Amino acid sequence: MPYLNKVMLIGNIGKDPETKVTPSGRKRVSFSLATSRRYRDANGETREQTDWHNIVGWGKIADIIEQLGVHKGMTLYVEGTLTYRSWDDQNGQKRYATDVNMDTFQLLTPRSQSNGNYQNNYNRQPQATPAPAQTPSYGRSPTMNAQPSLPPMGAGPDVEEDLPF
Repeated sequence: MPYLNKVMLIGNIGKDPETKVTPSGRKRVSFSLATSRRYRDANGETREQTDWHNIVGWGKIADIIEQLGVHKGMTLYVEGTLTYRSWDDQNGQKRYATDVNMDTFQLLTPRSQSNGNYQNNYNRQPQATPAPAQTPSYGRSPTMNAQPSLPPMGAGPDVEEDLPF
């Protein structure tokens, strides 16, 4: 039976990425990503829920995040897998965390808001067809620059669209 562990998020970076090198020499970057959704409560009032996600990138992904000057407040599309970890804290209590292990990402912050910290034509791997200049995508997959089909921000189940089916 095939299995699938895939996460796709669009959100704002909540803290500047932190880069570390493991004792084995492998580079690791981590940051938080905030995603929000709107919904109507039982009284019909619109509410907004913000969720915080731990994002982790390894190796070349960490290098690229660092080189591009990705920072707090930027909007990012992240694709990856869920991973779980646990440890014992100072008091001997078991703690748990869920991380998104980033496979690919795409900067969504307009150039005018990024303070010129990244070049739109930077790509980690050569490709047959270049990615659109306004939204570079970076990652490990061979289809790393394929543009995901994403709903408009704020679109939810109560938004009516003209669907072809």
